[in-house]
Amino acid sequence: MPNVCLGVNVDHVATLRQARQGLEPSPIYAALEAELAGASSIVLHLREDRRHIQEDDLKIAKNVLKIPINLEMALIEEIIDIALLVSPYQATLVPEKRQELTTEGGLDLKKWGKAECNLLKKLASGGIKPSAFIDPDPVQVVMVSDIGFRMIEVHTGRYAECFYTAEKYTELNRIVMTTEKANELGLEVAAGHGLNYQNVKDIASINHVHELNIGHSIVSRGVFVGIGRAVKDMLRLMHA
Repeated sequence: MPNVCLGVNVDHVATLRQARQGLEPSPIYAALEAELAGASSIVLHLREDRRHIQEDDLKIAKNVLKIPINLEMALIEEIIDIALLVSPYQATLVPEKRQELTTEGGLDLKKWGKAECNLLKKLASGGIKPSAFIDPDPVQVVMVSDIGFRMIEVHTGRYAECFYTAEKYTELNRIVMTTEKANELGLEVAAGHGLNYQNVKDIASINHVHELNIGHSIVSRGVFVGIGRAVKDMLRLMHA
């Protein structure tokens, strides 16, 4: 099995904190625990509505973490300006809707025009590595390459929601074909969304997948066993 890396998303630690508008639990403490347990990066989604991660979280994380920060964000000028100020290692661009509970799908690059491409250039001008969060679709991969991204994150949400074996392997095959096309075009590949301790092994075993980004299931398990143990348990499954 490939030695795939693990990016840990700590957004839902911030969700719990924001329920009381207080100071705890701290997503930064969770990020540090994940780092000590073997995470390769920390994922923070600074949403336009600030429902969980706040700007200060991003700034503090940049100062205290030794592993890279992957900033999930919509292609919005206000968030781009914050990203340029903080300068995370990577920015993963995602679609964002105010009413959604979590990101529901990948970017639709067919709708991108000159304005979006100019915003992407502005983001990349700060030395931030841009990644496109896309549905498993080789056509979207070609668009990613043509636009100028050098990395993708494949949306695994539909795969994670499958209950029937045939349906599950249809979705898995779509992910495999997408990663193969990305590798053919020289793109780095990550994957994530909905991955948990029951379904992660098949995705972790796909050739050319460099990193899995996982949050909710790790934070949920961490409530009972601690974030460090939850991260180690996930890494053990990914590398089994």
